[in-house]
Amino acid sequence: MPPTSTDVRTAREATLVALVDAENRLDLDAIAELFPSPRYELIGTKKVYEGADAVARYLRERRAAFPDLRSELITLHHADDALIAEFWLTGTHLGAIEGITPSGRAFRCRMAGFFLFDDTTLTCERIYFDNGTIARQLA
Repeated sequence: MPPTSTDVRTAREATLVALVDAENRLDLDAIAELFPSPRYELIGTKKVYEGADAVARYLRERRAAFPDLRSELITLHHADDALIAEFWLTGTHLGAIEGITPSGRAFRCRMAGFFLFDDTTLTCERIYFDNGTIARQLA
């Protein structure tokens, strides 16, 4: 028997909450289990990371620059093929990244993420944010 709409929503929410937790802990094994063919699209920087190796490299680089990098979910919205999340991203710039020396300053930025699904399988994490909001806080 196929899952009901409520079952699909519940499964998607559980996946997203577990993914945010795994990303906050930088647990690459858990991320791989939750997101077997990852694709991260960062609209604010116009960058796409596709595949386990590229995503792991991206996550490690960000964590090296921002050791306390964390996402905090604010609210979730359901769509037919996605779960849309609003969240706070916070971190302190303590390591070099993309040629930028660490400022030692913290940032907090409200973001929106579209987590696209094929039924209950996560297929894409598409994050919308204003890169300038972060840059101004780190300067």
